[in-house]
Amino acid sequence: MKILIQNGRVMDPASGRDELADIAIAAGRIIAIGKVAPDFHSNRTIDATGCVVAPGLVDLAVRLREPGQEHAGMLESEMSAAVAGGVTSLVCPPDTEPVLDEPGLVDMLKFRAEKLHQSRVFPLGALTRGLKGEVLTEMAELTESGCIGFGQAEVPVVNHQVLQRALQYAATFGYTVWLRPQDFWLGKGVAASGPLATRMGLAGVPVVAETIALHTVIDLLRGVHGAARSESDKGVRVHLCRISSAAGLELVRQAKAEGLPISCDVSVHNLHLTDVDIGYYDSRLRLQPPVRQQRDREALRAGLADGSIDALVSDHNPVDADAKVLPFAEAEPGATGVELLLGLATKWAQQDGLGLMQALAVLTTGPQRVLGHSLGTLQHSVGQISVGGQADLCIFDPAGSWRVEPAGLRSQGKHTPFEGHELPVRVRATLVAGQVAYEARRTAA
Repeated sequence: MKILIQNGRVMDPASGRDELADIAIAAGRIIAIGKVAPDFHSNRTIDATGCVVAPGLVDLAVRLREPGQEHAGMLESEMSAAVAGGVTSLVCPPDTEPVLDEPGLVDMLKFRAEKLHQSRVFPLGALTRGLKGEVLTEMAELTESGCIGFGQAEVPVVNHQVLQRALQYAATFGYTVWLRPQDFWLGKGVAASGPLATRMGLAGVPVVAETIALHTVIDLLRGVHGAARSESDKGVRVHLCRISSAAGLELVRQAKAEGLPISCDVSVHNLHLTDVDIGYYDSRLRLQPPVRQQRDREALRAGLADGSIDALVSDHNPVDADAKVLPFAEAEPGATGVELLLGLATKWAQQDGLGLMQALAVLTTGPQRVLGHSLGTLQHSVGQISVGGQADLCIFDPAGSWRVEPAGLRSQGKHTPFEGHELPVRVRATLVAGQVAYEARRTAA
């Protein structure tokens, strides 16, 4: 299939390109940007007049709910939701049922995902068998099956010796370890500690649940990174998932200033919401990590703007209705979000006086840098627009807007704290490897 995208505003944070230009695509790759050869004859022409043509978005936190949790989401529904949101590459955590701790399970997930011809799926392998925090997985075998890193999802490693050994082993091969910093014992609450949680009688999760875990991870990383290694060692990187507090962000800043190989992301929920939004025990706000006070939210927004936070993620975690429509403390944590990611990033940029290019950067070049060499041959295609690269593109109307309603979401999970919110920009089409994976229906004038 040869495709010609005409009259679009091409915006690529990786190169700084921002211009009206045509894009020619053949055999799944971009062969020209701007001036297209007169002998290029397309099978299809897409008129992008008034639209932005951007790199396909990269989401570092999307639960697909398969295998094992099909009641909450099917691979088909969640990947359909991803391309509807302009997401062409996504990272899925290992906490499926069974856990992604065997190569065969990863092979099966990759095979199923590739047959759908939608978003690219980059699985995280389990750091420990069964996510039990006791025995390390066979990381080399999991990497051969397609895992781009290793993590524990929401399950902390209580035994710090096991975590230290995991970092040491990962350093030998240059793997990235993905961790959500939360102390096992202090993180058992259901809402952020503070006056509101106390008044509502909700068990709190204090900020120190995050900072204690961060101190541990950073100290262990410092030791592994600074230890004498053989020339064959490639070093370990740590990616911190969904930072939620101002104090936690400050520790990350200090670690980066020290030169430690560390990165982090923030969830759209913590970027926009605070504990006050829980209102009258709204279970749609039952999230992990919990949304915190306004000072934390403002610090996270500033950190994303100045680059201290590397990426913005949807933290897409569809939940079955029966598990969500319960008293707040009993409801299952999670919310659908992948279809909202672009709109919420743009809303943040507009509210904070930032440009559209910066909103796109935290969804493309930022996460691409986090993934780095684990992308293999896709390293120079994912999250960017370049001649010769894979044609993963998101075409959206920057002047459009839409109202978040459950019936309009493609995800099987319909619960989101942003229900009823008006979001800017509308995705018109999503291309993955030069194929149209999603196209919005045209409405009559």
